[in-house]
Amino acid sequence: MSQKVFNTVLLRTRGSWTFCLICVALLGMSTANKESISSLEVTDKTENQEKMLQNLNKTVHMKHAIIRIDGFRVEQSEKEPRVSDNGIPELMSDTQVLLRIFGTGFTDNMEIVLTSKPNPFGGPCLVTSTEAFPIIRGSVTNRTALVHIIVPHVSGDLFFCAKESYNGTTVESAIGTAPFVHQGICDWLRLRTYEKILPLWVSLVIIGVCLMFSALFSGLNLGLMSLDRTELKILRNTGTEKEKEYASKIQPVRDHGNYLLCSILLGNVLVNSTFTILLDGLTSGLIAVICSTIAIVIFGEITPQAICSRHGLAVGAKTIYITRAVMLITWPLSYPTSKILDLLLGEEIGNVYNRERLKELVRVTRDINDLDKDEVNIISGALELRKKTVSDVMTHIEDAFMLELGALLDFETVSEILKSGFSRIPVYEGERANIVTLLYIKDLAFVDPDDNTPLKTLCEFYQNSCHFVFDDVTLDVMFKQFKEGNKGHMAFVHRVNSEGDGDPFYETIGLVTLEDVIEEMIQAEIMDETDVYTDNRTKVRRNKTKKQDFTVFAERRENHRIRISPQLTLATFQYLSTTVDAFKSDFVSETILRRLLNQDIINHIKCKGKTALILVFRSINKERL
Repeated sequence: MSQKVFNTVLLRTRGSWTFCLICVALLGMSTANKESISSLEVTDKTENQEKMLQNLNKTVHMKHAIIRIDGFRVEQSEKEPRVSDNGIPELMSDTQVLLRIFGTGFTDNMEIVLTSKPNPFGGPCLVTSTEAFPIIRGSVTNRTALVHIIVPHVSGDLFFCAKESYNGTTVESAIGTAPFVHQGICDWLRLRTYEKILPLWVSLVIIGVCLMFSALFSGLNLGLMSLDRTELKILRNTGTEKEKEYASKIQPVRDHGNYLLCSILLGNVLVNSTFTILLDGLTSGLIAVICSTIAIVIFGEITPQAICSRHGLAVGAKTIYITRAVMLITWPLSYPTSKILDLLLGEEIGNVYNRERLKELVRVTRDINDLDKDEVNIISGALELRKKTVSDVMTHIEDAFMLELGALLDFETVSEILKSGFSRIPVYEGERANIVTLLYIKDLAFVDPDDNTPLKTLCEFYQNSCHFVFDDVTLDVMFKQFKEGNKGHMAFVHRVNSEGDGDPFYETIGLVTLEDVIEEMIQAEIMDETDVYTDNRTKVRRNKTKKQDFTVFAERRENHRIRISPQLTLATFQYLSTTVDAFKSDFVSETILRRLLNQDIINHIKCKGKTALILVFRSINKERL
């Protein structure tokens, strides 16, 4: 258009100054028109872009207006969520949480973020507190979806923002770069965070300390409480130097048994609870339960109790100051509780061993202590003295060696006494149960068998009294009486016989000696050089070297022309067997020699003077031998 105007003007004004001026004016107009046209083109382009952006924004808002979160629920959490008074869930920061959100317009391309800035529904999320969390693909249903979030370190309330994310062109690309849309500030669309109580390293240190104290309290509970007060007293008096030292330290604390027990248990419960709470703060609930159970059982119960069951005295003594400190700290609760237990259960006395338990204790520990078998038997026998009576150990009257009061103390009787091997001989009158006196073997020291002294005469001279006891007297009482020695070391056992129609009477049924009591005490038979039997009750004969039996020389031969006394026969036997070579045991046995002397080969020669008698004996020996 401007070019046409310019040509027309040029034709009309050719060759004049006016032409020049017009040309200049037209050139200016042409330039202005070009600038105007360019400005119009730019303006139209800008308006078109603005309209396009407005349309896109309307499309974006229409898209996001479809997504609406109406509520949420915590499905899983590393740390169990807490709930505030107004129902807002509280999650530990820096933990992963699985949320189930409820609402409309959910797709697999949706993302959510958390913001601490409140805004009405549909408003922009100006500041986000977390990164974008995509919806778990495949979890979207009609009105729900699942999403994993990481709880941020933000104090205060957190709100939800959501958008649908696309990676395409044109409209979808614009939507992908659109901001998140705020989901509102309702209480049911809020969550809060809370921080861990302690730093990680502090929690680990406290957990380790709690586990050590748990082990200590568990071990002390078994080690100290298993130490009986009686046992501690024994160790203080009879133990080694270390045991005496340890027992002296533990005894004052152990005397307060219930107070000590309550203090240890309170301390153990306290550290175990603290350990579990701190471990639960570091891990999830199930892992915390499993880890705390394994740690407490292995390191807090089994290991320390296994150690303290064997070394409780040493462990308790070396940790006595910790024990005292725990008793002082827990005093407000443990001391009143212990007093209540004292009133309800009574004072702790300690283990008391009766005879049976003490005897069994000695017996079962024989293999691990330094007691010999004989020592164990002596201890056991001494403890049983009060249980046994004289009727259990007595020799029955039928089995006792006794003499009748009318007997003569000739060679035969004395030989029988020597053969019996007893030092005390009961003397009866009439029947064996009627014991009247005792004959001691030492009473025969001045008795010549050739005198045929009546036994009654000897008994009346010495007048040895008899000691009678009832059959139910225990051996400890009997031993005490024998020990005093006032009534001798032999007693006759009698009982009341009420059988029959007559009046009851005392009946002697046996005898008991000091040796019998001592044998029961040492649980063994005492054998001396004169004993014939190993046991006076079982009548088991003793295996010993046979001694010479003098009673064989007391045999009476009615068909002998000349009778000599047994003493002379014995003297002849001893002379021939020891002096004359031909009659020694190397050539002739003693049995043959005794049989030879029992033959009727003795002549009675009367002579005067001792010398003539010796000569006659020699001549007789020469003639006969």
